[in-house]
Amino acid sequence: MRQTKIIRNIWLGIENLLLHKLRSFLTMLGVVFGVGSVVAMLSVGEGASKEALEQIRRLGSNNIIISSVKSAEEEQASTQHSHMSIYGLTYQDQQRVAESFGNIKQTAPVKLLRKETRLRERAMELRVVGTTPEWFKLVPRAVLAGRVIVAADEAKLAPVAVLTEFGARKILATESTIGQTVRIGGDQFEIIGIVKSESGQAGNIQIPDKEVDIYIPLQVAKKYFGDMFTKRTAGTEEREKVELHQIIVQVDDAKQVESVALGIERMLERFHKKKDYVISVPLALLKQAEATKRTFNIVLGSIAGISLLVGGIGIMNIMLASVTERTREIGIRRAIGAKRRQIIYQFLIETVVLSMLGGLIGLGVGVLIPMLITHFTDMATVVTLNGILLPLVISMAIGILFGLYPAINAAKVDPIIALRHE
Repeated sequence: MRQTKIIRNIWLGIENLLLHKLRSFLTMLGVVFGVGSVVAMLSVGEGASKEALEQIRRLGSNNIIISSVKSAEEEQASTQHSHMSIYGLTYQDQQRVAESFGNIKQTAPVKLLRKETRLRERAMELRVVGTTPEWFKLVPRAVLAGRVIVAADEAKLAPVAVLTEFGARKILATESTIGQTVRIGGDQFEIIGIVKSESGQAGNIQIPDKEVDIYIPLQVAKKYFGDMFTKRTAGTEEREKVELHQIIVQVDDAKQVESVALGIERMLERFHKKKDYVISVPLALLKQAEATKRTFNIVLGSIAGISLLVGGIGIMNIMLASVTERTREIGIRRAIGAKRRQIIYQFLIETVVLSMLGGLIGLGVGVLIPMLITHFTDMATVVTLNGILLPLVISMAIGILFGLYPAINAAKVDPIIALRHE
C-alpha cells in the first residue's frame, strides 16, 4: 500500500512537471551541465595522472636508481678545450652498495654509450647498455624472441647482444632475427634476443630503458669500449671518463626503500668529493604523485561542483515560483484532508525527479565528453565508478536540500487563505 502511494506521488510529480515542459527542461539543464562537468573533469584528471603513475610503478616501488651526473665544477671546467671530465659512479661504488646493506636484494650496474650499429648497408645509432643479467629482473620487459643476457655470457665475455623491438625492425628488417651478426662500433656481436621496451619519463625520473637500446654484457662493454668517451658536438671534442652511468638497486622490503636510499647517499658522500651523482626513489615519487592526484581531483571536483550548486539554486527558484502559482491547488488539497507532510512529499518528489532526470542525462553527457576528448586529442581519460556515482548522489542530495525549503513553504500555506487566492 505504501509503495503504491509512493509510485502514485512520483507519477503525480512527473505530470505536474510535464504541464510546463520548457520550464522544467531549462531548470533541469543546470543539473545536466553540473553533473556532466563533474564526470568529465574527474575523468580527464584520472586519465592525466594514470599514465604517469603507471610509468612510476614500472620503475619498481622497491627500486632505487643512482645516476652519474656532472658536478657544477665539472660543468664549468668542461668548457676548456683540453679538459677531460672524470666524474660519476665507479665499479667500487656498486660493490660497496651491494655489500654494505643487508636488505638489498640485488643491484644492476649500467654503462651507457652511443654507437653506430650496422648490418650490411643498414645502420643507425643506438644506445649501447652494458649491464648484467640483473638488469632484466629489475627492469622487466617482455621477451619477444630468443633470450636475455645470462651469467655465462658475462663469465665467457661473449660478444652477444639483445635488441629492442624498435631496433630490430630498423636494423634487422626482413632478416632472420636470432643469430644474426651486427657490428657495434668496430666490433661484431651476435643477436641472441629481442625485448619489448618502453620509453619516457616518470615525474623527474628518466625510465631506464629506451626504444633505441641494445644490451650487451657489462664486462664485454668494458673490454671493447673502455671507460673513456669522446663527445663530438658542433666541431668540438669533449673527453669523459665514467665507469658506471647508473646503478639500479632493489630493496627486499618497500618499507625500507627510503631509509636505504638515505644510507646509500651518506655512504657515497664519504667517497665522492664532488656531488657527481643523483639518487632517485620511485616509491617517494609515487607517493607524491598519488597525493597530487587526490588534490587535483578534489580541486576539479570542487570547481565542477559549483555548477551543480547553481543548478540546485535554479531548482529552488523555480519551485518557489511553482508554490506561488499553485497556492489554490494546495488550499484545495488541504481542505479535503491532505496533511502537511503529504504536501511536502508532493513538492519534494518533483524536485528530486527534476534533479535525478538531470543527473542521469548529465551522466550521459559526462561520459560522452571524455570519449570525444580521447578521440580528437589522443589524451587518455578514465571514467571510474566513483566518478559516476558521486555526481549522481550529489544531484539527488541537491534535489532534496534545495527542494525542502519550497516544500515546507507550501505546507505552511493556510488552506482558507489559499482557497481565496486567485
